[in-house]
Amino acid sequence: MASEAHSSVAVVVPCYRVGRGILDVLASIGSDVARIYVVDDACPRETCAIVERECHDPRVRVLKHDHNQGVGAATLTGYRAAIADGADVIVKLDGDGQMPAARIPALVAPILRGEADYVKGNRFFHPRSLGQMPALRIFGNAVLSFMSKISSGYWNLFDPTNGFTAIHARVAAVLPLDQVSRSYFFESDVLFRLNIVRAVVREIPMEAHYGDEVSSLRVSRVVFEFAAKHARNAVKRVFYNYFLRNFSIASLELLLGVTLTLFGAYFGLFHWYGSMATGTPATSGTVMLAALPVVLGVQFLTAFFSYDIQDVPRVVIHRELVGEES
Repeated sequence: MASEAHSSVAVVVPCYRVGRGILDVLASIGSDVARIYVVDDACPRETCAIVERECHDPRVRVLKHDHNQGVGAATLTGYRAAIADGADVIVKLDGDGQMPAARIPALVAPILRGEADYVKGNRFFHPRSLGQMPALRIFGNAVLSFMSKISSGYWNLFDPTNGFTAIHARVAAVLPLDQVSRSYFFESDVLFRLNIVRAVVREIPMEAHYGDEVSSLRVSRVVFEFAAKHARNAVKRVFYNYFLRNFSIASLELLLGVTLTLFGAYFGLFHWYGSMATGTPATSGTVMLAALPVVLGVQFLTAFFSYDIQDVPRVVIHRELVGEES
């Protein structure tokens, strides 16, 4: 692995409806960054033309989409360019100025020290940051965070929609980039796929800067859309980690928990409906036969989730991926 002093850090800046504000963002990126990829996702404010005309930073390379594909697609375009150019660490920095470029060294440091494969910002770490956020946004992020924990398996993380991230380029290269979500679900989908390859993920505290720019993401609008996608990823992750790639005591706990809970619930509802229809109270034995499987099932499910929470990846993988180059 390259040492911290000689590691090449690249920054990907996806842009849509940014305009001249991109110039301030680019100017704030420090000299510790070797390359900057500005990805114009068919921006109606001609971000691409503004950068090419007015930005003279030799590190900057402009990439342009012919049509709008989504923030995830723009980021992936930058990822591929950075990987092809030999970057060691790739940072994603939004072009709206809400992310502090001064925090890039802190963001990439855990990766360069060999402590993480992927690092993301957490805007909720400092209580004072919450005062800048609307209550609905805080609640929505809390809901999305819980869903992300279930789908990704990273129970130690919060703020899943935060796009201020850094990834080791070798880890990015082994992800199925063609399958990653192109929309605002990008960050959450990446976490799910990082868990599948057992990458170590860390968070650093950061403060978001909210100005006059209008975010295209409305948490209240995407909660239900994200819920369906999180449910899909949760099923895929559990099947792959606990049944396809491995079979452990947690796998048995999950099977027994789901089976007993569903059986008890169905049995109880069936006899409750029968009692209501006939006016005949259910016997104590019938009630116990319905309640006991549910109680046992919940205990097994609790044990499974306890195991899953403790099973967060803890051994970095990028060293193994570049072991022959170390």
